[in-house]
Amino acid sequence: MAAAEPAVPALPSGGGAGAPSGTVPVLFCFSVFARPAAVPHGAGYELLIQKFLSLYGDQIDMHRKFVVQLFAEEWGQYVDLPKGFAVSERCKLTTLGNLTPSSTVFFCCDMQERFRPAIKYFGDIISVGQRLLQGARILGIPVIVTEQYPKGLGSTVQEIDLTGVKLVLPKTKFSMVLPEVEAALAEIPGVRSVVLFGVETHVCIQQTALELVGRGIEVHIVADATSSRSMMDRMFALERLARTGIIVTTSEAVLLQLVADKDHPKFKEIQNLIKASAPESGLLSKV
Repeated sequence: MAAAEPAVPALPSGGGAGAPSGTVPVLFCFSVFARPAAVPHGAGYELLIQKFLSLYGDQIDMHRKFVVQLFAEEWGQYVDLPKGFAVSERCKLTTLGNLTPSSTVFFCCDMQERFRPAIKYFGDIISVGQRLLQGARILGIPVIVTEQYPKGLGSTVQEIDLTGVKLVLPKTKFSMVLPEVEAALAEIPGVRSVVLFGVETHVCIQQTALELVGRGIEVHIVADATSSRSMMDRMFALERLARTGIIVTTSEAVLLQLVADKDHPKFKEIQNLIKASAPESGLLSKV
């Protein structure tokens, strides 16, 4: 979809699926609303304006911009507008959040010893984080781990088993998106999604998530494996991130989405991981 101002009098021919023969499908959007429609081949912008106003005329005046998208096999695909239409911005689309092992990487952020006494429900997120790393090993999912200034804050806690992880990196930057991490991601073909967990939600987790999204990677934050020193900071960070299209989810939802089918060859192993539910800590009541 693209915000556009009409500048020429005709749309091209060549209808698409779902449109009557001899018409061009379009999608009219305003605010949070989207309505599919169709116009005849060669229809000019006057008809587009009329159709737009018939849908949203009581909410908008003719001097505003309107939104049009030509038919695509997937509405999420960006499609060039007809010649003469000027694109002013792309509209954000809701992400579906599908996860597959072949296109997913796990990020474990700063689960370090010195944070133990300060982070709320730290023992609970360690337990869930370990479960996620076990799931990653079972499913062959790469894991990247960072440690914030380990010289002063200590290494990753002993309960977290780092066997087989792709990378363990020290950092001073809050975000995990370091040059070494970007290089590691570039070595993994087809990465589409990052499952992110650790501390602190409103600092390193938030900044990592926003940088990844800015690079076109879908981010899933595991709420029951992510915390802060302050529950207020945690709550508002998760709310902000969810509004940007980042997916706030749970460890069990992630693991079961990754196997997707009880006939998956690794389902029994994943089922054994989640037989005991994640801790019913105060984290979940604060999301």
